[in-house]
Amino acid sequence: MPYSLEVHDLKPPFKNADILSIYSINQSNRPEVGNLESPEKLINLLNMSSQIQVAKTNNEIIGFVVCLEAGAGYTSLNYKYISKIAKKFIYIDRIAIRDQYRRSGIGKSLYESIFKYSEDLKLPVYCEVNTKPLNQPSINFHKKNGFYEIGNKDFIDHSVAYFLKP
Repeated sequence: MPYSLEVHDLKPPFKNADILSIYSINQSNRPEVGNLESPEKLINLLNMSSQIQVAKTNNEIIGFVVCLEAGAGYTSLNYKYISKIAKKFIYIDRIAIRDQYRRSGIGKSLYESIFKYSEDLKLPVYCEVNTKPLNQPSINFHKKNGFYEIGNKDFIDHSVAYFLKP
């Protein structure tokens, strides 16, 4: 890694620059990461979240992960699926990295912070990964990091596989 990396919690109140940076990263990672219709939708999501980790270099956000716990009231169909099969959990709603920093260990660093959080609370971690369109690098990443597939679902415009890290 030819740059220094910092990973830390992002807590409200959120700075406008942070929102715009996260929103930009999210939108540039579509369709692997779900679309957010506006920065305001991102703020709503972040306000429901239990854990937001950002990766920074030179004080610039270059990646993030957003997680929710049970009972968040989130309307995502994937979150609702996990809510039906587990009473207590951490759900990774989205993780995204700026293109030029992908495959350099940032996702692993972000996930390590989530894994520590989940271990402290003794909660399993769930997520989903697109299978249509196929996101094979993400499937490989999750399996390499201790997740295993527990189910799948077809939607009108895409399909996903659900993963669990106990």
